[in-house]
Order: sequence, then C-alpha cells, then structure tokens
Amino acid sequence: MRILVSAAAAMSASAFAANAQGLGRGKGNSGPPPVENRPKIDEKAYKAALDRIPVPDEKYDPWGGARASDPAKPAKKKN
Repeated sequence: MRILVSAAAAMSASAFAANAQGLGRGKGNSGPPPVENRPKIDEKAYKAALDRIPVPDEKYDPWGGARASDPAKPAKKKN
C-alpha cells in the first residue's frame, strides 16, 4: 500500500511541476512575436550611443573591494 501511495504522490508532483512550467494542459508557448511587430533597429543611433560611452582611465577590478589596496609583501626568510 505504501508503494502505491508513494508512486501516486510522485506522479502527481511531476504533473504539478509540468503544469507550473507551462507543459501541462492549456495553450502552451505561443512562440516569438511576428516579425512585423518588432521595432526597427536604427544603426546610426546605435553607433552614436556606443560613441558616447566614456573610455575608463584605468582597468576595472571587480575584486578591488575584497582585498587590500596594497599588494601583499612576501615575508623575509630567516637564515
């Protein structure tokens, strides 16, 4: 009896997951919008926007805040 109940629970759980992802009954995915409704890309405006982006003076360091600003100095070895 336990096996039957656990199998039924597993099947219903997978059915709920499929329904939540839109794979169950219903309309489903309608696909991309038609080509006619997409806005036209203006190449001149795109290139002008790229030209307005300033060039940074120094290279960006994403880990700059995680480590000390001075590089670690190696310890001197004692003889």
